[in-house]
Amino acid sequence: MVRIFPDPQAYLEHVARLPSPAGDLEATVREILARVRDIGDSAVRDYSEQFDGIRPANLRVPVDDLERAVAYLDPALKDVWIQAIENIERFHQRQREDSRLEFFDDGTVLGWRVTPVERVGIYIPGGRAVYTSSLLMNVIPAKIAGVPRIVLTSPPSRDGLPHRDIMAAAALLDVNEVYAIGGAQAIGALAYGTESVPHVQKITGPGNRWVAEAKRQVYGVVGIDSVAGPSEILILCDIQTKPEYLVRDLLAQAEHDTDARALLITTDRAQAETVAERLRELIPTLPRKEIIRASFEGASGIVLVDDVAQGIEMVNEIAPEHLEILTPDPFTTLNHIRNAGAIFLGEHTPEPVGDYFAGPNHVIPTGGRAKFSSPLGVWDFVKRSTVTRYSAERLARDGDAICLFAEREELFAHAEAVRARLPAKAPAAAAASAKRN
Repeated sequence: MVRIFPDPQAYLEHVARLPSPAGDLEATVREILARVRDIGDSAVRDYSEQFDGIRPANLRVPVDDLERAVAYLDPALKDVWIQAIENIERFHQRQREDSRLEFFDDGTVLGWRVTPVERVGIYIPGGRAVYTSSLLMNVIPAKIAGVPRIVLTSPPSRDGLPHRDIMAAAALLDVNEVYAIGGAQAIGALAYGTESVPHVQKITGPGNRWVAEAKRQVYGVVGIDSVAGPSEILILCDIQTKPEYLVRDLLAQAEHDTDARALLITTDRAQAETVAERLRELIPTLPRKEIIRASFEGASGIVLVDDVAQGIEMVNEIAPEHLEILTPDPFTTLNHIRNAGAIFLGEHTPEPVGDYFAGPNHVIPTGGRAKFSSPLGVWDFVKRSTVTRYSAERLARDGDAICLFAEREELFAHAEAVRARLPAKAPAAAAASAKRN
């Protein structure tokens, strides 16, 4: 059940042989989105009844229900949430961007203007686990960015409302536009708008593969944060740390999903065997044992490397969502990491501190996308518009160069739009210009 791979190549070949998810996911999601786009609320209710077992009379959650959910909170848990909110806010405040204009002596102005996205939809799952932490990680940077309208969707429970914790967290963050909708139909409602749900301009938040595929298909109609895949952790270890640390950190990711990747990369065969044996002992006793077992039958396991350099090469190739670095000098190792979403240094920084409390965002690129994208942040909820104002003096100075560039591309009207504003030329120069045109 828990494999030890003798080298990186053996592991990569194993992963390449794993079957793709069964079923015509793409076609089914396309049909759901089309019906929601064309029919609206009625289609949303049909799919809620089909997939969630309830046909909600009202899609929008009354504000009174959000406020009552806060009243049910255990005071100790509420205090923990408030501390987490403060930590996440403090971290993300540093990501704020300001507009910037540069003024030149001749009157030219160059720069950019930063403005928030006007309407953002945030999806929060409510299936196998309730991810209140994901609500915090999505809503807080959107608020810091200045998004004026935040719309939240989450699947309904049997009472027709989202999970009470989701409602309570939304209320604590002053998000009062919450809809009891889940799955691909929620993404469709946010992307296209219905009688009840507003059309938004960007959708963020995690979800299962149906949600991820729906986000992929509506991209272009709206913006999205990313197409998220199964959760991942890689632990790069070259120290004699407690085996239990490694075991527990692997299990913390493997319990997310049957397709999750929980991988230990180690230079020590004895350590690998000790961890594998402890995993085999523990897994049958755990509440989510079926999910964890499937994860280790798939992409999870232990890989032996000759040295840290070979381990780093493997990390950069896989580009994991989460990376724990357990080496004698983790900051030196960090300097060689090019591709990873969230990086955790040292024995006392297990990945869950990032999931819940430290402050950095836990919405992180998966499936190798850390090679070209970043964790969610304030920057995902703003847009940048460039600003240009040329003075007559600057245009006179640069005009001939711009005309030459445009004419080289055979865009002669572009050139003439500039030339019409240039000072009159001497007769000989004017004749030469006319001959070219």
